[in-house]
Amino acid sequence: AGDWVWLDSGAGVPIGARVKVTEGGQYLLVDDEGKEHKLSQVEEGSIRVMHPTSVEGVEDMIRLGDLNEAGLLRNLLVRHRQGNIYTYTGSVLVAVNPYKELPIYTSEQVRLYHDRRLGELPPHVFAIADACYFNMRRHRKDQCCIISGESGAGKTESTKLVLQFLAAVSGQHSWIEQQILEANPILEAFGNAKTIRNDNSSRFGKYVEIFFNKDGVIEGARLEQYLLEKSRVCHQAKEERNYHIFYCMLAGITTDQKKTLCLGDASEFSYLKGGHCIVCDGRDDAKDYTRIRQALKILTFTEIHCWEILKLLAALLHLGNVCFEGRSFSECSVRLFLSAHFTTAAKLLEVQPTALAVSLTYRSFMTNRELVSKPLSSEQAINSRDAFVKAIYGKLFIWIVGKINSAIYKMSTSDPKYVRNSIGLLDIFGFENFASNSFEQLCINFANEQLQQFFVSHVFKLEQEEYNKENIAWKNISFEDNTQTLDLLAVKPLNVLALIDEESHFPKGTDVTMLNKMNQVPRKGNIYIPSKNTHDMEFGIRHFAGEVYYDSRGFLEKNRDALSSDIIKLINTSTNKLLQQIFEKELTNNISTLSGQFRQSLDSLMKALYICQPFFIRCFKPNDDKQSMVFDRDLCMRQLHYSGMMDTIRIRKLGYPIRHTFQQFLQRYRVLLKTTVCDPQTPRIGLRNAAWYCSTSSGFPPFSISFEQLLHGLERLQSKIRGRLTRQRYLKEQAAVVTVQSHVRGYLARKSYSRKKVTVTVLQAHTGAMQARKVTNKIRTGVSSDVTIVCAFLAAKEREEREWTTKELQQRLDEVLSRSSPQAAARPEPVDEQEMVETMFDFLPDRVAVGGQEGPAPEGFEDLERTRSIPEVIEEKLVELPEAEYNDEDKEFSFVTFSALHFQGTATHSHIDQRLRQPLLHHEDEGDSLACLTVWWIILRFMGDIAEPKHINQEPSTQIQKNLGNRQNRRLSNIVGLDQVQSENETEEESNILIGEGRTLDRPMSDLEKLHTIVGYALSRRDIRDEIYCQIIKQLVNNKNQKSSLRGWVLLSVCLGIFPPTELLMQYLESFLRAGPSSYGPYCAERLRRTVANGERGEPPCWIELQAVKTKKTTVVSVALMNGSSISLPLDSAGTSAELCQALAEKVHIKDTYGFSLYIGFYEKVWSLGSGRKHVMDAISQCEQEMRRKGEEEQHAPWRLYFRKELFSPWHDSSIDAVSTDLIYRQIIRGLKSKEYYSEKEDDFVQLAAMHYFVTFGSTNSVENAKKVVEECITTELIETKSLGKWIEMVTTAHTQVAGYSLNRNDSVMGNAVDYARQKWPIFFSKFYEVTQMSGPPLQKSSFIVAINWNGISFQDEKEKKLLELSYPEVTGVHKSRYEHHCPPKAIFTSSYPTNPLDINLIQGYLEGLRERSVYAVALQDVNDPTFLSYKRGDVLVMAKNGEYSTDRGWIEGTSERTGATGAVSMDTVLVLPTLDKPSDAILVGRFYLSDQLSYQDISHYTSFSSPQLFFVVTCRQPGKEGGRGRQDRGASKEKLWAATKEPIKQPLLRCLEGNSDLGNLACISFTDILHSYMGDYPIKHVRQPIELTDQIFGAAMQHVTLQDEVYCQIMRQMTSNNSRISVDYGWQLLWLCTGLFPPSHSLLKYTQRFLESRPREPLATDCLQRIQMLLRKLPPHQVEVDAIQQNSSQIFHKIHFPNDVTEIFEVSSTTRIRDLVRNIAYKLILNSADGYGLSMKTPDKVWVALNDQDYFFDSLRQTTNQPKKAKRVREAKKSNKTDGTPVTMPYLVIFMRKLWFNVTPGRDLTADLTFHFPQELPKYLRGFHTCTKEEMISLAGLLFRVKVDTDRSQFVMIPRMLKELVPVDGLKTMSPEDWKKHIIASYNKQAGITLDEAKVAFLKAICQWPTFGCAFFEVKQTSEPSYPGVIRIAVSKQGVHFIDPKTKVDLLVMHPFSRITNWSSGTTYFHMTIGNLVKGNTFLCETSAGHKMDDLLSSYVSMYEMQRQAVRPRNNSMFPT
Repeated sequence: AGDWVWLDSGAGVPIGARVKVTEGGQYLLVDDEGKEHKLSQVEEGSIRVMHPTSVEGVEDMIRLGDLNEAGLLRNLLVRHRQGNIYTYTGSVLVAVNPYKELPIYTSEQVRLYHDRRLGELPPHVFAIADACYFNMRRHRKDQCCIISGESGAGKTESTKLVLQFLAAVSGQHSWIEQQILEANPILEAFGNAKTIRNDNSSRFGKYVEIFFNKDGVIEGARLEQYLLEKSRVCHQAKEERNYHIFYCMLAGITTDQKKTLCLGDASEFSYLKGGHCIVCDGRDDAKDYTRIRQALKILTFTEIHCWEILKLLAALLHLGNVCFEGRSFSECSVRLFLSAHFTTAAKLLEVQPTALAVSLTYRSFMTNRELVSKPLSSEQAINSRDAFVKAIYGKLFIWIVGKINSAIYKMSTSDPKYVRNSIGLLDIFGFENFASNSFEQLCINFANEQLQQFFVSHVFKLEQEEYNKENIAWKNISFEDNTQTLDLLAVKPLNVLALIDEESHFPKGTDVTMLNKMNQVPRKGNIYIPSKNTHDMEFGIRHFAGEVYYDSRGFLEKNRDALSSDIIKLINTSTNKLLQQIFEKELTNNISTLSGQFRQSLDSLMKALYICQPFFIRCFKPNDDKQSMVFDRDLCMRQLHYSGMMDTIRIRKLGYPIRHTFQQFLQRYRVLLKTTVCDPQTPRIGLRNAAWYCSTSSGFPPFSISFEQLLHGLERLQSKIRGRLTRQRYLKEQAAVVTVQSHVRGYLARKSYSRKKVTVTVLQAHTGAMQARKVTNKIRTGVSSDVTIVCAFLAAKEREEREWTTKELQQRLDEVLSRSSPQAAARPEPVDEQEMVETMFDFLPDRVAVGGQEGPAPEGFEDLERTRSIPEVIEEKLVELPEAEYNDEDKEFSFVTFSALHFQGTATHSHIDQRLRQPLLHHEDEGDSLACLTVWWIILRFMGDIAEPKHINQEPSTQIQKNLGNRQNRRLSNIVGLDQVQSENETEEESNILIGEGRTLDRPMSDLEKLHTIVGYALSRRDIRDEIYCQIIKQLVNNKNQKSSLRGWVLLSVCLGIFPPTELLMQYLESFLRAGPSSYGPYCAERLRRTVANGERGEPPCWIELQAVKTKKTTVVSVALMNGSSISLPLDSAGTSAELCQALAEKVHIKDTYGFSLYIGFYEKVWSLGSGRKHVMDAISQCEQEMRRKGEEEQHAPWRLYFRKELFSPWHDSSIDAVSTDLIYRQIIRGLKSKEYYSEKEDDFVQLAAMHYFVTFGSTNSVENAKKVVEECITTELIETKSLGKWIEMVTTAHTQVAGYSLNRNDSVMGNAVDYARQKWPIFFSKFYEVTQMSGPPLQKSSFIVAINWNGISFQDEKEKKLLELSYPEVTGVHKSRYEHHCPPKAIFTSSYPTNPLDINLIQGYLEGLRERSVYAVALQDVNDPTFLSYKRGDVLVMAKNGEYSTDRGWIEGTSERTGATGAVSMDTVLVLPTLDKPSDAILVGRFYLSDQLSYQDISHYTSFSSPQLFFVVTCRQPGKEGGRGRQDRGASKEKLWAATKEPIKQPLLRCLEGNSDLGNLACISFTDILHSYMGDYPIKHVRQPIELTDQIFGAAMQHVTLQDEVYCQIMRQMTSNNSRISVDYGWQLLWLCTGLFPPSHSLLKYTQRFLESRPREPLATDCLQRIQMLLRKLPPHQVEVDAIQQNSSQIFHKIHFPNDVTEIFEVSSTTRIRDLVRNIAYKLILNSADGYGLSMKTPDKVWVALNDQDYFFDSLRQTTNQPKKAKRVREAKKSNKTDGTPVTMPYLVIFMRKLWFNVTPGRDLTADLTFHFPQELPKYLRGFHTCTKEEMISLAGLLFRVKVDTDRSQFVMIPRMLKELVPVDGLKTMSPEDWKKHIIASYNKQAGITLDEAKVAFLKAICQWPTFGCAFFEVKQTSEPSYPGVIRIAVSKQGVHFIDPKTKVDLLVMHPFSRITNWSSGTTYFHMTIGNLVKGNTFLCETSAGHKMDDLLSSYVSMYEMQRQAVRPRNNSMFPT
């Protein structure tokens, strides 16, 4: 029971049924219609079980398990009953008409479905619309949507919804969008009617093509109409109406108009009552007429047009009432009754009544010789009249469509850059089969056959043909093909439509002869059904939707569709312009038949459809009765059958929906290749067995692919897809987390507010108590009054009672304690501080340890141990900790104040001995909160305030201890100086463990473990450090337990040496320490000072640190020197390597300290701590942690400190400092023996050993001395490779040579040894960094080690193999970004370890130092001036720094190596090389190309080159004809094109513009303007204004991106080798303007930067360098920018006006956006917030334009001032005789004012109230826009009078004259002027004592309570709503849009919130709004010139609320998808 099965329904299609078991055990089946069927035992075995997908229904019918007609039908039935009217069939949408309004077409749904993939959300018509829009924008291909179905299925509504969606997602609220939407009401009025199947049936077909620009914004549309059903004008079937426009006109026009047109009710006209249905339920004809008139206005139909249309429509109705009667003497003649209707019709048609009568009753025709007129019969006259009426209506409809197109259609331009795509919507009549079908039904069904063929062709034929072409194994699917039907109708010879046309051209042709011809044509197949007999006028055709029989009577007449010549003559005589206009073609040309016209338009439609990517919407009607929730199975089954849904599902399910051409496939998936060569014809593509998809049509070559390769490719593709899906899932989860966080933050904020509220209450209480104490003091002195004495007495009494209660409780507690521990109470023992500290640190050794003495020395440093000594340490005298109550309430930074301000809940500042329920401070992270509670627990245990847990954990080593021990664990490298940090996994594991208490801490712990736990939390969680300090201080305040207090001070001192507090707590902590005990306060304060100065630590405290804290002694460490001595130095917790190095250098008297560093050794590892800010104690702690990890005791860690040479400077001189040279020398000798310094050449060892021989023994030779030297310098391995004697011999020989040139000076030999090692082994004196290459020259690996030393930069792999080596002359500079380090121009590296980033300061220091000391330079340009040294570009110059010339002024003496000449050299023309030696030719070639023949491939090997010339050489064209003389320099090179020229160019500079003649011409014009007019390099006849020149130079580049690099190159070219200083200055002005408009391309950017950097002395070079940004302005420079730079000012100031008539000057720049300026103004004015303010521009003609926040300031100014009144400006220029070409500049004002009135509370922001709110609201009040009482007006008048006169009472007499400035204009007549004066004076006197500013604020406070406060008011004309006045006042506020009657003001008509306004737009004189949903929304249209203001206000308010909604609403909310 309960199962679903399929039951045979008897109709051929099974029906769904559910199994039901009766009480008797019999099975029953209840079908979908509720009928019960008994099931016999025989039938039980034959029923089929229903697939689960068919039970509840699916959204996409491709997923149905029961893939048959029954499954499809039931799926539609189930979803229809569920209220789901949309269902997918792949990409085809099936829409079932619900016959009721559904709430699924709101603006929320538009946002929901926008930018979502098809199938991601439930089926919807919006999803199809969005798919069209998305595909059009992505593929830049036209789309179309074919909406098909029977009449009444909902095609028209679906079309309107798609249009509404496209307009909404276009998002511009433009007038063109509204015009396109407004075309629907007009077309429906004139082309739709009520039928028996549909109340709004479209009786014509239309194709709407919407055009979009490249940004996806609607820019126009075009309508095509097909086959209007004109016969409906004259005849309607029963229960049907005529076209809507007739009924709307009669119901909507005014009485006067009815009288003029002689119209009455619809029941009076024959044409309107033929169907016996005048009223249509659900339609309001009068309201629809108003809507139609609005639409006509929006679509630019004038009042004259509308009246002419009404006249023609009225004429048609009157013609329908004209009667004809046959004459008595002849049945063949007719007489016309001259009724009022006939006379009115003639009057409206503007023809003579007699001429009209003759044309309707007579027919004229030509005989051989004369024109014969024949009278018509009554029937013929009626037909003639009806034909005339139908012709007028049909032509009027066509004219209306053309008029609409003229308003909404924009012709495409011929500009190749112009990109336009379209989306076509086809809403055409559905298949029709009535009881009587005529010629119209044949044409309609023919159109449906064409569309069905298109659908079949797209879905079936083309798909299967494509598979066959691609040689894909495919079994063809059979489908319903209607090709034979189309052949019969229109394709094959003698087709039906051709025969009808042929017979129509025969004068004697009749319907009978036509039918006989069609029946006699032999035809194949059974598509055509001939007549049954000769008397039968019907024939049949088997259409794809079934058989249809057509009545051939009237076919020829309808097809001819021609008016008689008499009617044509009549029209020609009419004076009605519209009538003549609509029949213009008939009056001049012969018209083809109706079927011919229809076929022609249908063919053009099909051609348009076939070039688009189609989408299909199949509309179904569930029943013929237009009832909701009724599903007619037979009707729906028929529609399913001929819609081809079954075959569609089969082919979609089995087919391949994704197809790409080879180029598309390659472009999309080329990233999966392992090579950059993608040509399939190229053999070397990087894949031995390349697999290429084979396609004959798409150009795919043949292929051969193995399964393994295919599998590998699929795996790679799957990995990419999984990565993308994972990324999307992560983004959704991230959005969810953000949502949760936002809610939590909101909760915490509310909680914080409550806590602060309680805190304020506490502060108030304390304040009251303090005041009470003050009163008490006054009482004692006898100063207070009696009342004060009483208050003081009561306060003192209350305090006495509290103290007494406290003492009583304390006594009871003491009694309880004494009873529980009588012995302890009897003998209290004093606490000894020293004993307590010793107990606390009992884990430390008793002896005083000196750092660096434990254990064995590191390998290779054992020889330095023999001279180490242990220094003595003097202990300090300890002072006992006094007992004192903490009381610093009166101090500025007391801890009491801090606790009151920041502690949560009821937490106080004093000591407690219980666990906290919540942290003291607020923490957003839940993990931080849990950690705080854990730390509090450990602090209580450490201080002894609570007992230790009794549970003992049996684990030998707890996890927390392990992790704290492993914290910052180091993998110590063998490479000296390379320090690697802990992996991320360890940090993550640690942070997870340090949350909550857990099992690891719930056990007895030693004091050391507690210390490490507390500090460990502080180090791993930075945000809880203030919490830890607050917890410790809280336990120290008022702590009566001296033991606990002492432990707390010890803990505080330890923490202060590790990490500092934040700025929030700093001053309070310092204040607390100053008030602390003398034994710990100063000590802790000094530790805090040191920690703040040197930064926080990264490791927990080490043993010697704790020893220092224990005894408060000075910690001493021993540092070993390389000469065997050691120095003891003091070291505290904050000590850094820089401090130790400095102290040691001072002790040893080292002068040259550069490159010396502090090293630490540990076992076999030795690494550098540098000489910077690294904490020495952290390194020691790391060693101890390593010991703990090994399971040994930390105090025995064998670490040592050494002072060694780490780096040499390139200019190192050993003779400067003998001490440092001696230390370096000893380090080198030791390094030889310890294998630290190793060389593959034996001679290096021999030379150094010989020098050591001389230093040790002088010039004396002996075998014993030589043996000692060999043993001291040469390793055992090297000695074993050769005999000892051989080494002695080589060293002795070398020693003899050393003794010969050393001149018996040991210091010089030491220096030689140092220099020898420095030169030979620079890698051993380097700093190392691990980096990853992001870009640059190709290397073998992307991750490697960078070594920086005095010789250059070396790139090595992990095996020390050199990958690349750069000397400093090859490096142009180093730049640093947030994550990357750049070595220009092409090398970009990212540090792998954040704790050891690449030190670019080191490289920059080397470069700067070398340039300061260098004497070598290279020439950047040719100099041929005889006054100075002459040289050519690329010459090497040797500079003499002898002071001959002043280098400060940019000159120096130099010698050219090429010529040997000496002279003055300008520093601007040379580049100083960072080198001390002459650079090699290879370096010079790599940096500067010296040969004209150097190709781009050659240059590209030298990646360090960076200058504009190289870019120019690579990208410029070949030299050709230049100048006006036509000469050609055959020997010219590309480099010569770079130099400044005096003549125009004939070709663009860049090669990329050579093939484009238009852009090339623009480039030449631009250069001419740069050369001629602006820079003055060429004489001109007529002077042009700078703004005109800049427009010409930059205007084309702003429109064509390709020209932007050309402009940059032109300007820089003219500034190169230009001898005219004035010209160069003008060039800098142009470059300054250019950098503020658009950036150079990525390939030119670095060269432009180099051009600017090479000219540091130019004033504008730095500004230009800063201005190069990735911005893109829209318009050329503004006049203000040009004027500023013309005056050599790079700063631009603009005047801003405020509503209070005040102006201020603000600085703006070329890159300033409107929003930036608004924020800057708000900041300068000290406004509370910039939200709601905006900038507007006012022009002389009083046009106000709001400036868009996103636009650039100068673009907005220029765009606004350029657009309006262009013609007027030209006329003004002519009047003022401005014929010199000077552009006319329109004056304007930029005004800053409040735009959006939200969060406005008068009195909260005084500046805003006085500057903006009052001056903006006062005019609205005085104009009478607000509703107020008489009393309010009097009160406000008093305030305004005070604002006017202040305290000057003499102005009372002027009140009557000032009334317009005090009282609203509509309130002036409520009283006489004298009464007003009397009341205003009274109000003024009541408000005495307030200032002017207070009066203004009081005025605002009074009016802010009104609902219209802050509104923007607009008075408009409207005709949309009959119940509203003709003129209404619209007020836009933060609540919405108010409609107000301006006369009464009291009655607020209506208020529409923004949420109900779905669309709005503005035109030149109109403003439009749509209120409600997209289907049944009400339209409001008004006439106003301020529509743009209303549009801007609505957009701004809606955007504001949308941003607020986005901020609150979850990011992954389905209504607003991410």
